[in-house]
Amino acid sequence: MEDSKLVRVEGLRKWFPLGRGLFERNQSAIHAVDGVNFTIEAGRSLGLVGESGCGKTTTGRLLTRLETPTAGHIYMDDPALGAVDLAALKGKQLKMFRKRVQFIFQDPYESLNPRRTVYDTVAEPLVVQGNRALVEREERVAQLLETVGLTPASSFMFRFPHELSGGQRQRVAIARALIIEPAFVAADEPTSMLDVSIRTGVMQLMLELADRLGVSYLYITHDLAVARYMCQEIAVMYLGKIVEQAEAEELLANPLHPYTRALLSAVPIPDPRYRRKTIEISGDVSRPIDPPSQCRFYERCPVREERCATNEHPPLEDKGAGHFVACYLV
Repeated sequence: MEDSKLVRVEGLRKWFPLGRGLFERNQSAIHAVDGVNFTIEAGRSLGLVGESGCGKTTTGRLLTRLETPTAGHIYMDDPALGAVDLAALKGKQLKMFRKRVQFIFQDPYESLNPRRTVYDTVAEPLVVQGNRALVEREERVAQLLETVGLTPASSFMFRFPHELSGGQRQRVAIARALIIEPAFVAADEPTSMLDVSIRTGVMQLMLELADRLGVSYLYITHDLAVARYMCQEIAVMYLGKIVEQAEAEELLANPLHPYTRALLSAVPIPDPRYRRKTIEISGDVSRPIDPPSQCRFYERCPVREERCATNEHPPLEDKGAGHFVACYLV
């Protein structure tokens, strides 16, 4: 692995098997993530964008090994060991490597244990990893609470989640993820459950911490504007497949895949004089249960052709300037 590549994903797949019927010979499966490839460079972040049900959250859970892959590889750079395949780690090896990866959950009201204080919640990763004595843990937790804007830390340390606002809870969740100084964090729409008035503050906090601590994010969102604000690169996902990936400004200025164009056409513009052509796509996201081998977007694509149906799902190819697209018509 090149030194700049913090994470490299190859052929990542997660299928969830379904119950087999009495007279069914083959078992069906939900193809949540189906042959995904991408890299994340150290110090940079990737925004993963798409509709609900396209496999974004499952991808994040796979990269932090909250889910076990069905197939594929997740290579992460380790200063001592070099490239380590997270997909193959088990037991103590996986536990030791978890200090390199963390997850920020979407809902701050559900992701914090209501019976644990802020101190207990934030210090838990240190306890699990066997790091630091009690006094050192208290000092580290207080320092990080100050860093995420919960000041003074002494007034928050022994509060319970029900005594905090939504924004404060999410700051606790961010502190918990960063307490063991990970190199990589998967953030699953961390501001979608917060009031609009405090979303920007939390996003700005995450950017500042990424810059200060050298953390790379996989930032999962359905909002292209948020992905542009938070990440240097954007990948668009549809039904378990990445269909387009490029630098954030390049992708937004020059969308090539029909699905990306449709997503962008739905973004409101704060100028009543500007009229942008709306690209209509029919129906809802297709069923991810045993999808056909053809292009996953075929049934909804406004520009589809016969070859899109008679060939397998197109590969993700570089169309120039590091702009990758999975479409036969581009």
